[in-house]
Amino acid sequence: MESKVEVLSTVKLQHSPDLYKIVDALNRTLKQKDLMFGLALDREDQSKAIFTIYRT
Repeated sequence: MESKVEVLSTVKLQHSPDLYKIVDALNRTLKQKDLMFGLALDREDQSKAIFTIYRT
């Protein structure tokens, strides 16, 4: 069985220690809608975070 994940949107923003709470809430609330949210530090600038929205 093949699992496809589609990137819908990516945005770079200022990193904040509480951003993960928003991503966690979105993932818990919207996983039934086949949406998934990711957060990663920018490898080139650790003061920036990359927020990504996926369709699963």
